Amino acid sequence: MKVKVGVIFGGETVEHEISIITAVQAMKYIDPEKYEIVPIYISKDRIWYTGKMLMDIEVYKDFEHLKRYAKKVAFYKKNGTFVLQTVGMFKRVVEELDIMFPIMHGNNTEDGSIQGYLETVGIPYVGSKVLASAIGQDKVIMKQVMSSINLPIVPYTWFYDINYYDENEKILNEIKELGYPVIVKPATLGSSVGITVVKEESKIDQAVREAIKYDVKIIVEKVIENLVEVNCSVLGNYKYQEASVIEEVISTEEFLTYTDKYIGKSKGDTTKGMVATNRVIPARIDNKLYKEIQELAKETFKVMNLSGVARIDFLIDNKKKKAYVNEPNTIPGSLSFYLWEKTNKPYKKLLDEMLSIAIKDFKTKSKKIYSFDTNILSNFNGLKGGKGLKGIKK
Repeated sequence: MKVKVGVIFGGETVEHEISIITAVQAMKYIDPEKYEIVPIYISKDRIWYTGKMLMDIEVYKDFEHLKRYAKKVAFYKKNGTFVLQTVGMFKRVVEELDIMFPIMHGNNTEDGSIQGYLETVGIPYVGSKVLASAIGQDKVIMKQVMSSINLPIVPYTWFYDINYYDENEKILNEIKELGYPVIVKPATLGSSVGITVVKEESKIDQAVREAIKYDVKIIVEKVIENLVEVNCSVLGNYKYQEASVIEEVISTEEFLTYTDKYIGKSKGDTTKGMVATNRVIPARIDNKLYKEIQELAKETFKVMNLSGVARIDFLIDNKKKKAYVNEPNTIPGSLSFYLWEKTNKPYKKLLDEMLSIAIKDFKTKSKKIYSFDTNILSNFNGLKGGKGLKGIKK
């Protein structure tokens, strides 16, 4: 009997389309001999849809016109079974699910939001859990966690948008102390959205205000000179971690942009995801640094308590031969499958291992104690102070 996998993607996020690309790619490679795929698309207005048509990338080029062919659904647990049920007056169950596979990027989705919902319903799911997902989406908190175990990170400062307006001079001085050039980023976005490199103080205000368009929390980092950007994917969970080959990413700008990552030289064909990125595999770095980065990637994965597949991005000062952990991506674009193919792990096998890890982790978690059979409210005597609770103690 096949395992029914709900592949969930989309959502209200600036990385909505990237999520669709990654999900459609993955659905083509999930082993049809072992798994039955149930696509679950969340539109930008947060409506849930299902239907086999959603496995075709062409549908999303004019979804408003074609959405009438998909089923609007709600997801919940019914009589011990996880189901997708149609919405409206005449409700009916259209699918039963065994496990969820979130393939979502950015705020309101990858940041622990969808993971929290799946935890509440109780269904097993692939990938990092709520806390790890939330930390992995916040560039400030992730740096605070990494610095707590002395992982190498670049000098930075951060602030909220309201602080920038109220304490402008203080914050500008803190940025100046980092030393220009700096890079300004929205703290909780991915895919290089809202990012600006600032080489001189006169341009910093414009860059900060651009980032504030996307987020209430802003991070400013010192730009690494003689920069080489490399990425390493990690597969596993808290028990074990396996590192992929390392890629060197080639940017046409001062940092790896949205266009570099998802469009590249594909002449407008954005269906390739991260595969469109200009890259060199393996990265052109010496063997010692190569092994060091793989170990740093696994250590970052473990301390963040990540699960499934993640991609850890690094910045290298090529002159000093020093690597800095930039950030982990808890659900990386294209699930970094191209790095695992170079590690002799085909995409079908990678997806199978991710699903297997999720099932094993769910079984492990199910053995832990999360609630008690006793009901302390059974002897509760109304709202008369603490009398009811006193009775329990006796």
